Amino acid sequence: MPPVGYLDFLVLMKKCRIILTDPGGIQEEATAPQIRKFVLVLRLSTERPEAVETGFAKVVGTEKQCILKAVEEALEKPKNLPINSPYGMGDAAEKIAKIIKEEAL
Repeated sequence: MPPVGYLDFLVLMKKCRIILTDPGGIQEEATAPQIRKFVLVLRLSTERPEAVETGFAKVVGTEKQCILKAVEEALEKPKNLPINSPYGMGDAAEKIAKIIKEEAL
């Protein structure tokens, strides 16, 4: 499929069963309370170890057979994902706006 815009991409993430990716930003966004999806990281390592440590992600490498096995396992045995994201609850903008408003008074 052709590339999609950011908002459409968020909808796709919300409606999918698992996410396969290599970029770190997607690993982080998948943990957002509104999305909460398991991620298979198609790399040898990740710059988002918190996602792996909390159970939101698994590093599966780049070999085809390892990826296919991980996809099959993830679909057959869905993970119970944590309620809270290791990166926060997605309310940073609201908190920042509140602080700015309070400081302006």
